Amino acid sequence: MATASKHAAAVPVSYEAALQELELLVARLEAGDLPLDQLLTQYQRGAELLKVCRSRLQAVEEQVKVLDQGVLKPWTPE
Repeated sequence: MATASKHAAAVPVSYEAALQELELLVARLEAGDLPLDQLLTQYQRGAELLKVCRSRLQAVEEQVKVLDQGVLKPWTPE
C-alpha cells in the first residue's frame, strides 16, 4: 500500500511525461486484466494525470492570451 501512495504522489516533470503515462495506463485499463483493487488505484492515478495535463494546457493557453494581448487567436501553422 505504501508503494501505491508513493507512486500517486509522484507528479510527472512535463506534460509529455504525464500524457505518456496516462496513455499507458489507459491501455492497461482497457486490457481488463487488472485485479479490482489495482483497477481502482490505476483509475485514481489516471484522474490525477488528467488533471495535471489539463492544468498545464490551461497554463499555456493563458500565456498565449497574454502574448496576444488578451485575445485568444486561432492557431494557424505557418
